[in-house]
Amino acid sequence: MHLDSPLRGLEADPDAPADRIRGATRAAFTNLVDFAVDQNAKIVLIAGDLYDGDWQDWRTGQFLIRELERLTRAGIKIVAISGNHDAESVITRKLRWPDGAKLLATGRAETVTFPELGLTVHGRGFPTKAVTESLLPSYPPPAPGMLNIGLLHTCATGRPGHEKYAPCTPEQLAAQGYDYWALGHIHTREILWRDPWIVFPGNLQGRHIGEEGAKGATLITVEDGKIAGEPTHHALDVVRWRKIPIDLTGAADEEAALTRIREKLADALADAEGRMLAARVHLFGATVSHTALVRDTGATREKIRAEALAAGGGNALWLEQIEIETSPPAGAAARDPMEALLLQNIDAADPASLVADLQAYAAQLLDRAPGLRAALGDDHPAARAAAGEITPALMAQARALLLARLGA
Repeated sequence: MHLDSPLRGLEADPDAPADRIRGATRAAFTNLVDFAVDQNAKIVLIAGDLYDGDWQDWRTGQFLIRELERLTRAGIKIVAISGNHDAESVITRKLRWPDGAKLLATGRAETVTFPELGLTVHGRGFPTKAVTESLLPSYPPPAPGMLNIGLLHTCATGRPGHEKYAPCTPEQLAAQGYDYWALGHIHTREILWRDPWIVFPGNLQGRHIGEEGAKGATLITVEDGKIAGEPTHHALDVVRWRKIPIDLTGAADEEAALTRIREKLADALADAEGRMLAARVHLFGATVSHTALVRDTGATREKIRAEALAAGGGNALWLEQIEIETSPPAGAAARDPMEALLLQNIDAADPASLVADLQAYAAQLLDRAPGLRAALGDDHPAARAAAGEITPALMAQARALLLARLGA
């Protein structure tokens, strides 16, 4: 859930819908509560990271209590565990949960039985932020005659972008004898095993461009004490993050390129199914429009934002970033001998000979505004140049920009 995830960096764009994006984790959880009530669900299981970290103020906890009470008032039980972001040692403020909602222990696995549902839930939360050993040894054997579900916050065998916490293998989980494992920590939905079911439902709401696509919860249907059919994913996010690659190969001019961009943005908006779309646009391909696109990248970005509005975006589409990596058509040559000589010298240049000048120049630019280095991050090309690193991609981009300026 990652309630009230800070989503840092939005201040860099004054047009960013910061309030809508920051409120998205709460709105997604409200959608989950609405969905559970509408489905007449019997129980909601939460596999860790209810919060993104310690609360900034009491309102985070108050919001959760209010939504949990909506569930319990509808007769829906809640069982949850803590994860690495809301480990027992991390959360310094606490509020009592409503009757019918339970947060399981962290020192050992705890079992909760619901005789009226024929259901037993086993789970254990994180006592500290970094749990590097397997928690499986503390889980009990399955309760006989019951449907057994295990709650576990784990990296499983490890996934990119996620810390290796509480590791275990699908084979080890399956050998535990439970009917279903509801796993947390990994933010991409994934079915690890089908007999028994072992599922990462993913998070309820994507928080940045690295968490693109539909986000939501998994619905389990039980008939005659057994899981019936395949657990199904239901999208509950309110802001949809998406990377949109747009191939401009063959675009005859700037107008043709912008038309293609508008069409792709309109398609992406339709795929978001009425949700706000936060998109990163990546332009690539060999095109005659390259010169017009790169000679004033600031103007190009504003034109693309206008195309987003024309595509029907309005307040429903925010362009988080626009990457322009187009190139001239193959065979494009310099127009005169002086230009040819200049390009020849660029292509023959040893990047190492440019390091000192470029490093000083990039450092001067980065130091013009307080906090700029931190906002851009260490991987930004300017930050890498200030550290003395000149990549082939940076040289190619400079060459293409110079060509475009000369062409103008």
